This record gives sequence, C-alpha cells and structure tokens, in this order.
Amino acid sequence: MFESRKTSKSNRSRLHSSRAGEPDLSVVVPLYNEAESLDELYREIRAACVKERVRFEVIFVDDGSDDGSFEAIEKLHKADPRVRAIQFRRNFGKSEALSAGFAAARGRFVVTMDADLQDDPAEIPGLLKKLGQGCDLVSGWKRKRHDPLYSKRLPSKFFNKTTSLLTGLDLHDFNCGLKAYRKEVVKTVHVYGELHRYIPALAKWHGFRVGEAAVNHRPRKYGRTKFGLSRYLTGMLDLITV
Repeated sequence: MFESRKTSKSNRSRLHSSRAGEPDLSVVVPLYNEAESLDELYREIRAACVKERVRFEVIFVDDGSDDGSFEAIEKLHKADPRVRAIQFRRNFGKSEALSAGFAAARGRFVVTMDADLQDDPAEIPGLLKKLGQGCDLVSGWKRKRHDPLYSKRLPSKFFNKTTSLLTGLDLHDFNCGLKAYRKEVVKTVHVYGELHRYIPALAKWHGFRVGEAAVNHRPRKYGRTKFGLSRYLTGMLDLITV
C-alpha cells in the first residue's frame, strides 16, 4: 500500500525467516529535494536486493520537498508497490524523517541511506552479512570520502573524534547515513532534533551490539548538498543533551 502521510511533524538463511508476505528488509531513505536521484537510487536498491534474493520494501520519507520529489516517488510506486512513502508538510529534519521511517518499517532488518546517490546500495548485502554475524547495528564508514575538505571532511573528522571520546563508542564515522539495523534497534531508539547522528551511541547504551564496516562513498551526481556548518553546531549541542 502506498502510504502518503502528511504530518506536522547476507546471511541468506537467516534473512529468509520472515513471515509470509512481510519483507525481510526495509530500506528507509529520508530525502529533501532529491527528485533527480530517486529513480536511479531505487533501481540500484532493487538490483542489490534481487541479486541476494532478499524480500524488500523501500520507504521514502519526503521531508517537505518542493522540487517534485514526491511525484517521482508516486511514479515509482505505480511501477512497484514495494515502494512506500511518507510525506511531511514542511521540512522537519533528518531525525524526524528517520523516526517516521522506522515506525513504518516492517522488515526484520532495516537499512538507512541518503537519497543523493553518494551512499552505494551495492553495500547492502555486506551490511546484512555483518548483522548475521552478531551485530545489532552496523554503522558505515566512508573510508575514502568524496566531499569538500574544509566544509565537510575536516569538520566531520573533528566531530567524530569528539563524539567517540565523549560517548565511549569508537567509530570512525557517526555521520554516515548508510547503516544497517535489526528491527529491535529502530523500534527501541527514538530520535529527534539532530540525534540521528548519535543512534549508534544510543543503541549501545540500550545494550545493543554496535559494529562498523567500511563502505563505498561516491561523489554527488545531482543537485547540491543541504549540509552546512551550522548543523555541526546543533549536532554538538545535541551531544551535550545526549
């Protein structure tokens, strides 16, 4: 069913134990003004899941886009009912988008990724395999990052070092949008504000096992980043809250 909701706010043997009719995997994609990327992203997600024989759904969470993103998602749904969507009336931020996607997810496993094609869907099988090896959450690590040095890479490095020190969780890349979870994690950890950055730490404090995996990172193909230095400031303030 197509869920347009307006709101004010491989381990193959283990993967195939879902109840009949339910997906094994929910891919949650928060987005804001990424219309040009969505068709290509969906096709890559589908190819990765079909190759591994994983029953899947894709939940696009449109965080108040005004560039035709929702219309692009509607078109995808008409071609494939495994595409689902949630639409916000205005831009609320990534944490709210993820929270809505997590609430809607039906799969035993959940993968999150950004909609700008910089996260590579071909990494999905490897992340699921690591979950099958005992992790409850696997955080991606963009070992070779294709982003500007001064506006993204250096501030991100400082942010990750500080966050690791203060949370006691040694990860290279808290900010990576590409993560894999067991369903229990996303139904337990609640995020708001900029707390999506700290999901691995919050999960650890709830007793879940957190791992890390190096993932491929690609240059942005369409549009421009919505990420600014001000988000590091709000992120650090939320770190104090955490």
